[in-house]
Amino acid sequence: MLNVENLTLHYGHSQILHDVSLSATVGQVTCLMGSNGVGKTSLLKAIAGAHPRSGGTVTLDGSEIAKTARAHVLARHGVGYVPQGRDVFPLMTVRENLETGYACLDKAERMVPDEIFELFPVLQDMRNRRGGDLSGGQQQQLAIARALVAKPKLLLLDEPTEGIQPNIIKQIGEVIKFLRERGDMAIILVEQFFDFAFELGDEFVVLKRGEVILKSDKGATQRSTLLDAVTI
Repeated sequence: MLNVENLTLHYGHSQILHDVSLSATVGQVTCLMGSNGVGKTSLLKAIAGAHPRSGGTVTLDGSEIAKTARAHVLARHGVGYVPQGRDVFPLMTVRENLETGYACLDKAERMVPDEIFELFPVLQDMRNRRGGDLSGGQQQQLAIARALVAKPKLLLLDEPTEGIQPNIIKQIGEVIKFLRERGDMAIILVEQFFDFAFELGDEFVVLKRGEVILKSDKGATQRSTLLDAVTI
């Protein structure tokens, strides 16, 4: 579904990513790991079109994506992005937040699937509440659900467990497993919670100072080796 080759990214004169390559396969979770400040969020932004890459190629579903492609173009190509911090619209209701996903869909497809409320029952109960009135965990569920409304082929999740209570972390993990097993999208997960990532991941990519220092699939990765790479 996704192939990234030699991607570089700058903020002004500062180079953040150095020739990063990775791939994401339908029906699998690719975990992007590393300590704070190594470029994980910047990489997701580059893939999602939220920040222009400086170089390298991004191929999505067999089509190369131009360096200048913006986020709304990538969204129409099937990229769903759940940013760190959730970014829900605080004054809009839960249902209105979900309906913002319609922008990527043809008119005939503009509906919130029942499956969304099956995955996140609390959103059904709170569909008329404002996004800003929800707890952090509820907002995270809303942010993921909003991305799913747009029917993504590639789902980018940036730190979905950050600041979330354990019971909701468990629920989000179950949702990710369900989406993986459904087999119609590729998932890239940026995650600091090591045990959560290791349980869910099929492929692991570890960054340090904007460079890939380890790339391995789960079958070839020992837990201790991956943990050492993440904490270097």
